[in-house]
Amino acid sequence: MRSSLNKMEHMQETENLSVELMTADDWPAVRTIYIEGIVTGNATFETSASGWEAWDAAHLCTCRLVARLCDETIGWAALTPVSGRCVYAGVAEVSIYIAKRMCGRKVGQRLLAALVEKSEEQGIWTLQAGIFPENIASIEAHKRCGFRVVGVREKMGKMNGVWRDVVLMERRSRIL
Repeated sequence: MRSSLNKMEHMQETENLSVELMTADDWPAVRTIYIEGIVTGNATFETSASGWEAWDAAHLCTCRLVARLCDETIGWAALTPVSGRCVYAGVAEVSIYIAKRMCGRKVGQRLLAALVEKSEEQGIWTLQAGIFPENIASIEAHKRCGFRVVGVREKMGKMNGVWRDVVLMERRSRIL
């Protein structure tokens, strides 16, 4: 009974969720959420968050979104080009991070679905994601948004002296 009540509370809480284009003004909240992801040890190989200028230069301007709940930024998603070569102009890598306190409430799935839609509007035909195998929630959210597991890249990098594998996922546009 309590589990059902919690689910209903979470659904009501996220009814007011909006997904909007990210602006430079969102950077402090975006950076804070990213740092929360870094701290988990299961979100990225990065050990610190860059400044706005470096982050801005690395991500596609047209595919940056934030999730807001009652005007509070609770998640973000953005795309990074996989290559500077024009033949790969329609291929991008997904980054998606949700505030720790909002995990498990389908915020990531809603944000990722919006990012997929936005990417297709911008002519992106392939999205890829590299996810630590321990991050099961992210893998499942990606699957629900049409991504498939392509394979596992073994020993992609070391964290704290330990080799980490990465699950490679991709989604091909169904309209492009």
